[in-house]
Amino acid sequence: MITRELIEAREYEYLSEYAAKAKESRGRERDEEQCSLRTVFQRDRDRIIHSKAFRRLMHKTQVFIAPEGDHFRTRLTHTIEVSQIARTIARGMALNEDLTEAIAMGHDLGHTPFGHSGEEILDRLYSKGFKHNVQSLRVVDVLESSRPGKRGMNLTMEVRDGILNHTGSVMPFTLEGQIVKISDRIAYINHDIDDALRSGIITKESLPKESIEILGDTHRMRIDTLVHDMINNSIDKPLVSLSVEKKQAMDELRSFMFENVYHNKQVQIAENLDKVENIISSLYEYYQTNTDKLPKELLAMADEFDMEELVKDHVASMTDRYAMNKYSELFIPVGWR
Repeated sequence: MITRELIEAREYEYLSEYAAKAKESRGRERDEEQCSLRTVFQRDRDRIIHSKAFRRLMHKTQVFIAPEGDHFRTRLTHTIEVSQIARTIARGMALNEDLTEAIAMGHDLGHTPFGHSGEEILDRLYSKGFKHNVQSLRVVDVLESSRPGKRGMNLTMEVRDGILNHTGSVMPFTLEGQIVKISDRIAYINHDIDDALRSGIITKESLPKESIEILGDTHRMRIDTLVHDMINNSIDKPLVSLSVEKKQAMDELRSFMFENVYHNKQVQIAENLDKVENIISSLYEYYQTNTDKLPKELLAMADEFDMEELVKDHVASMTDRYAMNKYSELFIPVGWR
């Protein structure tokens, strides 16, 4: 039998000196009895995968809202792609794959319905501002529970730090968290190019020529180039990074995507963003006025958190489908549906 103790011992044999070791974890906020089979990072991954918030990612927009095709990414498929890229890099650098996977699986749990458009709208509505990475940490710390009667998933500090700092200026304190931070960008830039090409918003010929020459002219080639570059540039070092050349090429692609896809008026018109804003704003205002209609599990927290925060939590947790159905139920007369 391969026990937790055996896995922990093997980590010292085959992982890099820079790898996070499960036995040396900074621990959880609440002490727990150890599992006989799984390390603390493996347990964190399992808790995230079995959560309701993780399942909801299946029905949350990545970029294209309610696309007609079957092959456009969702938050769930994005999460899986980030995990695959990050684990490959972690394996190549002899770092902790279990920790890497746990962070990757949890990094987007706090995303709103309707992609980044939903996040921008909720950021305007909520008086304290909204950031999906902060909300992701709140999901695992407060809103989800791994056991009845217990608050939050009680994840390790390493996973919590990686989730919070997967975006923004602060670098995660583990190399595994740093890998997820860069892998998230590698994943979304390249799969969003793939989806934008499929939708006809951009053409292959319109992509920045110099970046394509450096990284490759296919989705597979670009990811392969960036994964190898990250491993070769970071192996046996206390910091994870891409080479200057490859990072500049990827940043150029990212700028191209913001100009031509993420902020493209054609995309915004096609995705009916005015309707998205109406849905989110109307639901937010409704629950602000009718706080008694919030889910009972949120109302149970009313003594600890103000109602506006709980309203924000509820709206942010919605899937695209649930938000549209709830809007229809509350605001559209039955005969008009």
